[in-house]
Amino acid sequence: MSLRDFLTRFRPTGAPGAAVTGVPADRAAERAAELDAPLTLLTDVQQEAAAIRVSADRAAAAIRESAARQAAGIVAAARSQAPQVRQEATTPFRRAAVREAEELRAAGERAASLVHERARERMTAMVERAVADALRSACGPGGAP
Repeated sequence: MSLRDFLTRFRPTGAPGAAVTGVPADRAAERAAELDAPLTLLTDVQQEAAAIRVSADRAAAAIRESAARQAAGIVAAARSQAPQVRQEATTPFRRAAVREAEELRAAGERAASLVHERARERMTAMVERAVADALRSACGPGGAP
């Protein structure tokens, strides 16, 4: 015997002793009466849930507004600090560039000094050669003026 057959033994039909052709019980009315109280409670719970959702939406909106204000403040602070941060970030590179420029200038001065010294050393010999060439040209091919 199945569970369904067993349970059908206990279904309500009519008044005891009535014939099988009697009026069956109103199942829809029984179900409605049985479900009225829980559904009424469920309606209250749905209204309470709707109120909670509205409250949560308001709280979320307030949190979003506060976060937007904080973000705007952070962005403004970052923008105001950006020039100082850039300068601090470039300082080591500028110092290195200044050192390199000073080293190049010093190397250039040393090279110029060497060229100047070498020119001074060779100046006397070049002047003597130029004078000798000038005299030779002035005297003519035979050497007499």
